[in-house]
Amino acid sequence: MKFFSSRRAKSVALLAAVALVASCGLPRVGPTKKEIFAGSVLREGDAYIVNVNDRVTRATAVTPALGFPEKFLKAGQLGSDIVRPGDTLSLTIWENVDVGLYTRTGANSILTEIQVDGAGFIFVPYAGRIRAAGNTPEQIRNIITRKIEDQTPEPQVEVRRLAGDGSTVSLVGAVGGQGVFAIERPTRTLSTMLARAGGVTIDPEIAQITVIRGKERGHIWFQDLYENPELDIALRGGDRILVEGDTRSFTALGATGTQSRIGFESQTVSAIEAIAQVGGLLATAADPTGVFILRNEPAEIANTVLGRNDLEGAQRLVYVLDLTQPNGLFLARDFAVRDEDTLYVTEAPFTQWDKTISSLTGSLTTANSLSTLGGG
Repeated sequence: MKFFSSRRAKSVALLAAVALVASCGLPRVGPTKKEIFAGSVLREGDAYIVNVNDRVTRATAVTPALGFPEKFLKAGQLGSDIVRPGDTLSLTIWENVDVGLYTRTGANSILTEIQVDGAGFIFVPYAGRIRAAGNTPEQIRNIITRKIEDQTPEPQVEVRRLAGDGSTVSLVGAVGGQGVFAIERPTRTLSTMLARAGGVTIDPEIAQITVIRGKERGHIWFQDLYENPELDIALRGGDRILVEGDTRSFTALGATGTQSRIGFESQTVSAIEAIAQVGGLLATAADPTGVFILRNEPAEIANTVLGRNDLEGAQRLVYVLDLTQPNGLFLARDFAVRDEDTLYVTEAPFTQWDKTISSLTGSLTTANSLSTLGGG
């Protein structure tokens, strides 16, 4: 009888010790499932807890809308011979006399380069100030010829357009060669200009292209440029083109292989891909029934997900994935992770128990060691 009383006393003492150790706050990676659910709106918290299903995956499958303004798409290609302010023209004049307006004895032609000023004009001696911008070299040639033909017999005029500052674009970022490039006949569209700069130097799947024209800008995926020919827009002088990698990311915390901020590796990332990117779930600690995606959801999507129409402003939603369910992995595959999401995986219940036991047995071992050293 004393044996059983002693055994019961030891059990009670052990449980008391376990409770004491557990109440001291053992180390852990974050909140438990119970603590997260306690933050639900239904329990006077400020977050909506949503179990992911097929309807939720469809309602939340939102990808960034990228594209060019209508003005960019409708702009026609620049004519290869249209003169613009800042361009440089090559002007050659032949005279049918020994001593003419422009030539000396023994020379019957003059060759010079003239830059078009900011207002679009050039000055030619004896012809005066001539409007060059908006005209072709042939039109400028005719204007000059008419103005000087009364002053020198049968003048022959040749005007050629050279690449100038007024017909250039700048390319920066992840391209083979950054710099300023002239818009010429082979490089009048976005794709040909990118090729001229050596192409993109990052993974094409995450490369994004921004075109800035004055106060307007457009933003597209690099891959879409070649899959949608209408996005291969005509360039304009002064355009600025930026090529950079996708800047979206999510944060991984809890019982995962990596706890850090992770960049997107493709245009769309599913929950199962996000888990794979961080090294999967920790086999010795993770609870596959407690995979959470925390997100500030726009009111429109939050109302759809929750079946309501009265929510306004961004709402805190916590999406719950249970990978142990028959279709759990399929739902995780279909659920899209978005920019600034937080992926959190809770620890399995046994992990805390194991920590408690380890802490308790470790403490007892230490106590015994100290007792032995003290001669007790």
